[in-house]
Amino acid sequence: MVVDTDDETSSRTPGRRRWPGRVFDRGVDPDPRFSLANERTFLAWIRTSLALFAAGIALEALALPIAPGLRRAAAVVLIVLGAAAPVQAWIGWLRTEAALRLGRSLPPPALAMPLGLGLVLAAGLILVGLVR
Repeated sequence: MVVDTDDETSSRTPGRRRWPGRVFDRGVDPDPRFSLANERTFLAWIRTSLALFAAGIALEALALPIAPGLRRAAAVVLIVLGAAAPVQAWIGWLRTEAALRLGRSLPPPALAMPLGLGLVLAAGLILVGLVR
């Protein structure tokens, strides 16, 4: 269901601009449930970012029996992934909200593949470091 009203509660009320304009100035307001689901996905990526940062810092801070070079490399990979997750959150939110407003198919996550490969790399470094 697409909602597009011309009353005072509309997002197109004169004098009231929503940011970012490149998303909200196009199309029509989608069903609020879909926009709220998009926001929950954004927040899930932010939580993932915090968890990746915490894992990277904990890996380096705790005295784990992992070869120091591999432990440090895995920690750096996790921290870099933690920095990339908010980028995915923002890009994903923008692209999905625009697709909802224009009635298009939802786009796939832009950075899902690099984030997944980075997690596999970090896990591999940790496993190799534990075996050494």
